[in-house]
Amino acid sequence: MKKNIVLIGFMGSGKSVVGKLLANNIGFTYFDVDKHIEKESATTIDDIFSKKGEPYFRELETKVIKYASTIGKLVISCGGGAVLKTENMDMLENTGIIVCLRAKPETIFARIKTDTSRPLLKVADPLSKIKELLNLREQHYTRCSFSIDTDKFSVSEIVNSITNTLVEKYGFKINK
Repeated sequence: MKKNIVLIGFMGSGKSVVGKLLANNIGFTYFDVDKHIEKESATTIDDIFSKKGEPYFRELETKVIKYASTIGKLVISCGGGAVLKTENMDMLENTGIIVCLRAKPETIFARIKTDTSRPLLKVADPLSKIKELLNLREQHYTRCSFSIDTDKFSVSEIVNSITNTLVEKYGFKINK
């Protein structure tokens, strides 16, 4: 049986807020890949992107995913671009059930339009950039075990839906 639950999805899809509640709900520990990178680097993701570039950040991300994949009983919240590396998805698939949180571009934009810490959206037309990035990542999201649309549901409804799917489809045992 898989030992972790992995949340994948675009920025603003709800991975952090859903992940914290899901971990609590199923008795797992919450692990945020981006927060772990910031803690280990003693700087922000935004600073890493601006000073060392996206390729350097993606290397750090892979190292943290590799580490998290060895632990077990985690709800792992991955950064939106983690799906871009086959190596990341292979590790996550081998050790976890991957849940893709989806949202429409307009919903994502509404959720993050005032957040200035999103380096990939520091462009003239962030909504167009969101659509472009979603289109590029769509093929990678198909590797997920299952998907949940987060547009019209509350966090608790999303968590309940994930929990029910884990129990019904994957025989997951809730050990709180």
